[in-house]
Amino acid sequence: MVLLIAISTVGYAQNIIMKFNDPHIRYTGRVVMHDEASELSWPSTSIKINFKGTSARITLQDEHGDNYYNVIVDDKLVQVLHPDSVKKEYLLAGGLTDDNHTVELFKRTEWMKGKTLFYQFALNREARVLPGPAAKKRKIEFFGNSITCGVAIEDSSGKDRADSKYANSYLSYAALTARHYDAELYNTSQGGTGLMVSTFIAIMPEMYNRLDPTDAESVWDFKKFTPDVVVINLFQNDSWLIKSPDHPQFKYRFGIKPPTDDQIIKAYRIFVKTIRNTYPKAQIICALGNMDAVKPGSPWPGYIEKAVAQIGDKMIFTHFFAYKNTPGHPNIKEQQAMADDLIAFIDQNVKW
Repeated sequence: MVLLIAISTVGYAQNIIMKFNDPHIRYTGRVVMHDEASELSWPSTSIKINFKGTSARITLQDEHGDNYYNVIVDDKLVQVLHPDSVKKEYLLAGGLTDDNHTVELFKRTEWMKGKTLFYQFALNREARVLPGPAAKKRKIEFFGNSITCGVAIEDSSGKDRADSKYANSYLSYAALTARHYDAELYNTSQGGTGLMVSTFIAIMPEMYNRLDPTDAESVWDFKKFTPDVVVINLFQNDSWLIKSPDHPQFKYRFGIKPPTDDQIIKAYRIFVKTIRNTYPKAQIICALGNMDAVKPGSPWPGYIEKAVAQIGDKMIFTHFFAYKNTPGHPNIKEQQAMADDLIAFIDQNVKW
């Protein structure tokens, strides 16, 4: 991993400045717009520009200094940026040929690692801002947990560490699948999320419609993004939390008695119907895996099958990833296997 360092802003007064609200900037993902900066929280959120010039810098301020971003220049991953909790300017690309270039900042980490404020780009003073990247024709949204966020994906030690430096949603099966189809990706996910119970206070039915994931009053405008395909990969956390009566979230959601099979199926059915009502024309894939919620003998795929059957919608599918049968979260290779599996399923069943 190569980390970018901050640079002084002195001497760059004549640079071409692109403020956060410049119409040439292409945002992907749910982004909060403030008066002086935009705010990135959700994983896989990105900022992208086109320009003719030799360098590009960016001014950021992270909430806790716990987020990481991929820097992608001309569609190639070049470096990783770890912004400070102090407002600073960073060099994204320098020494470029004086030609047309694309620079993208892609959020690797989940929203619980904190928010990042984006203030502006600064291009070399001879540069020229070009029309922003066009919107992609295909659109796909994922509702998921740590698997979909790419948590611990780059931890090669086998310790499955949750430290944010090992997360990389860019290599998650969700992002790999989206890039395969050249589709715009919205990754509405967070580690620990469940459909009935999470490791933290909120569950997906309470978060799916949020702009700011930390604010229940912050409502996302679904008119801004209408996916062709929706993938729901939830229940992994529910599968173990309903067996953990001492967990505070078990007590908060269920009291002393875990949900029955019928209650689990009903909860899933209600959420899928909510997504259907939100996106009436989307093709919905109700997925699960590849951790122990799909191990042999697990009842959780069956819950999903029954819920989907009860809905009776021909545009709603089920698809279960093979159990990886290794410790911890899926690594890069296992995420790629999930992507290959999902791509094959989409090729066979989905019409874009």
